[in-house]
Amino acid sequence: MSLQLRVCIDVDDLDKGIAFYTRALGLTVGRRLGKNWAELLGAQVPVDLLAEKPGTAPIPVAGSLRDYRRHWTPVHLDWPVADLDAAVGRAQAAGATLEGGIREKKWGRLAILADPFGNGFCLLEFRGRGYDELIGS
Repeated sequence: MSLQLRVCIDVDDLDKGIAFYTRALGLTVGRRLGKNWAELLGAQVPVDLLAEKPGTAPIPVAGSLRDYRRHWTPVHLDWPVADLDAAVGRAQAAGATLEGGIREKKWGRLAILADPFGNGFCLLEFRGRGYDELIGS
């Protein structure tokens, strides 16, 4: 059995979401699947932007409501890039917020950011053997 993965990101304004993710990460618009749904291509998995109004419930029995201020979630997206400084610059120009500066790691460099909709994501620049630097030679 082969599993497929799609990434879904809630935004409060679809056009603003498309503008951010195409400018910041170089994704391109694939299909428009209704007035509140756009598929973005260019990553190894399709990214679906879903326009949902603030204050709406993500599931029918949800205890919390959508909120587009900066929020934390245990799942986030890491985007490997060849040039971290340039990628951070593009993301910030598109509306991202850099949180805490660029960090040096044994495996490379890391930038933690938030998109204009409060979703956190990381940009990674690997060096050497990437994450394998953590397990020795």
